[in-house]
Amino acid sequence: MAPPNSRPVLFFDIDNCLYPRSKKVHDLMNVLINKYFIDHLSLTEDDANMLHQKYYKEYGLAIEGLVRHHKVDPLEYNTKVDDALPLDGVITSDPQLRKLLEDIDRSKVRPWLFTNAHITHGKRVIKLLGVEDMFDGMTYCDYSQRTMICKPHSAMFDKAEAEAGATSPAECYFVDDSHLNCIHAQARGWTTAHLLAPDDPEPATRAAKYQIRNLEELRRIFPQFFKAEADEQHVSSLL
Repeated sequence: MAPPNSRPVLFFDIDNCLYPRSKKVHDLMNVLINKYFIDHLSLTEDDANMLHQKYYKEYGLAIEGLVRHHKVDPLEYNTKVDDALPLDGVITSDPQLRKLLEDIDRSKVRPWLFTNAHITHGKRVIKLLGVEDMFDGMTYCDYSQRTMICKPHSAMFDKAEAEAGATSPAECYFVDDSHLNCIHAQARGWTTAHLLAPDDPEPATRAAKYQIRNLEELRRIFPQFFKAEADEQHVSSLL
């Protein structure tokens, strides 16, 4: 746990947030998850997909349902699913993302990763993106623990605040592509930005105070966290 720190924390989700959904990593993951259900539970493809989606909706992660109801070893699951994803060449170094993160004034805010993945997947993704040195830490779903917690459960938000040393929910800022996670964060008192893909339809109900379609919009909604000279250069580049 980090000691309390007076600087606010800006929490970033990782998957479909630091890289776009158009990379289709989620589709690759669904294939491996369904294969795991088929191989380990002796299900048909249709039944595997139905149970996978049921556990995802109920628990936030398919693996939590597998652990609760089928005594699956989550670390073994992780090697067959998350760590088996063929990400090389799919996720690549992103200079624009790196520039955005470099422009954050870390004397004013602490960038922190907040993911439902296990630590091995989180570290792999940020290394492929070329931004592994741009965050103060990572709160992740620890697959090695007997009781797994993940977003959107309140215990996971408790964990994130404690690990990042946040002094209160009012000092927490958050960006995530999950509508449900954003609803829970906003209700908790976090200042939240729901990240939509460019082609996503407008949600029937907004999930958060802010709604964005590109991480670059963080400069506009959270200008207090960016270096003044970086903001001036960004504006000039748009003229």
